[in-house]
Amino acid sequence: MNDIVEKVIVITGASSGIGKACAIRFAKENVAIVIAARNKENLQESGNEIRKITSHVLEVVCDVAKKKDCEFLITETVKKFGRIDVLINNAGISMRAVFNDMDVSVLEKVMNINFYGTVYCTKFALPYLLKTKGTVVGVSSIAGFVGLPARTGYSASKFAMQGFLEALRTENLKTGLHVLIACPGFTASNIRNTALAADGNAQKESPRDETKMMTSEQVADEIFKAVEQKQQRLILTFEGKMAVFLSKFFPKLISKLVFDKLAKEPNNPIRD
Repeated sequence: MNDIVEKVIVITGASSGIGKACAIRFAKENVAIVIAARNKENLQESGNEIRKITSHVLEVVCDVAKKKDCEFLITETVKKFGRIDVLINNAGISMRAVFNDMDVSVLEKVMNINFYGTVYCTKFALPYLLKTKGTVVGVSSIAGFVGLPARTGYSASKFAMQGFLEALRTENLKTGLHVLIACPGFTASNIRNTALAADGNAQKESPRDETKMMTSEQVADEIFKAVEQKQQRLILTFEGKMAVFLSKFFPKLISKLVFDKLAKEPNNPIRD
């Protein structure tokens, strides 16, 4: 690097949505940004936007469901910048199908990306994060607290992610590692467009009104502040906070409320 940066931030799923917004938000600080995603063209477009803010940018094509890709991402980061201070595990995919109708390969794909992608990237980055007393972020969901109908695979992956990160945090109580679990709630992004249907194909359109949701930029700003303040958990939106509260103290009620709400989605696969 031509001059010294304070931190090196690695962000997966950074070609769109929350990941891209996080890259742009963190780039405004004195940091180096490493962005990773599967789509090379979209990744380059994100990189070009970030370069308007900082020259310290590295793009790495990476499918987080592949262990070797995750290892390559971390190796290239350290080769370029020499350290890792923050790893934001943001890459993810959703699904929308009743389990009885769904091919089990859909659930496997969601788990491989959302859960194992987090495990792989964190595993390879951990030795460097321990050296810097850095931060691991898991971008999870309210679905990691409340099982959502027609999202069995998605909820399973987020419950698993959160359990993994909670245990990792406890293991590292005395090492200085910071672990943040961020749960944005419904956010305007393309995750519902790319969500998998029962046959494994993308549903291609969102069943929800995206204009009434938090923006990716708003979520990124909250994640940035949570990393700076070393928060352990970030739950966004009043609806999200209520869902988490009710799931703990009134599990039957939240099940009914969630069912009724999601059953009202256009073309929902839930049977009344």
